[in-house]
Amino acid sequence: MTLSMQGASPSSPGGLGTIRDAVGKALLYLGDADPDVVVVTADVARSTRTAWFGERFPERFVNIGISEQDLVDFAAGLALAGKRPYAAAFAMFMMRAWEQIRNTVDRMRLDVKLVATHSGFSDHGDGASHQSLEDIALMRVLHNMTVVVPADPPQAYKALVRVHEQVRGPVYFRVGRDYSPLVTDPGAEYRLGRLEILRDGSDVALVSAGPLLAQVLEAARMLGERGVSAAVANLHTVKPLDEEGLERLARATGLVVVVEEHLPRGGLFGAVAEALAQRYPAPVYPVAARGYGHSARSVLDLYREHGLLAEQIARRVLELLAGREG
Repeated sequence: MTLSMQGASPSSPGGLGTIRDAVGKALLYLGDADPDVVVVTADVARSTRTAWFGERFPERFVNIGISEQDLVDFAAGLALAGKRPYAAAFAMFMMRAWEQIRNTVDRMRLDVKLVATHSGFSDHGDGASHQSLEDIALMRVLHNMTVVVPADPPQAYKALVRVHEQVRGPVYFRVGRDYSPLVTDPGAEYRLGRLEILRDGSDVALVSAGPLLAQVLEAARMLGERGVSAAVANLHTVKPLDEEGLERLARATGLVVVVEEHLPRGGLFGAVAEALAQRYPAPVYPVAARGYGHSARSVLDLYREHGLLAEQIARRVLELLAGREG
């Protein structure tokens, strides 16, 4: 059934379902608003929710098949022809096309939006081959690429609309599968490139992005019960990075802990550490994936194995604070 977003406001979307559902509905909104929007997918239309766009706008929807390199090059051709393409695939398999993303889309600064779903551990049932834990590093190193990792369904919807309005160039838009608890204010304005403070604190700053923020906020609550004042920041835009916002957090707390559903090398931790090393060298520590995942019953099982559940995050922060006092 084709879903309708006619009359919906991008500033206060409701009834969005999971984070990938929100992306599908945002694309419907953009399709109604801009006749140049074209959606291309790599035989994963139902899983990425781009099938909804195809039902409403069949003349502006193309299924390339299981060939991510062709997906990216086809989208590049559309951009050169003046269209505004959105290329959708699983995050892990989008990385097959890194050469095409680098040499065609990014080097030529083409207006191609790469919508990468099932990122991190979110595709828990399909195992390590489908779990993308390196993609932020690969995308943020590209010179012209904007990298966005929205926290929950309302933010994903608003962020995709803002990206369309504000960015004429390549964007990597990273979302998960189904686990996407509400952590942001659905009515709040989305500010691309600005760090979002979800909780104030003075002893430690917890910086994260994506659905994992639900665990981070719960960890901050647990720390509060132990007398630790923990700030929580949503780093929804990894590139361009809000270096000033990060510096303010570091100066206010003196300790930054980056929690991410990604390997620590080159991801959020890498971005934050690089920025603070130059602006205000406060201690920065990672809480991140410890290696590849595997097939599991839920994403929370994988979080537990990699030390990413709330109680595990809180325990690690207490260890770091105790080490500083010692």
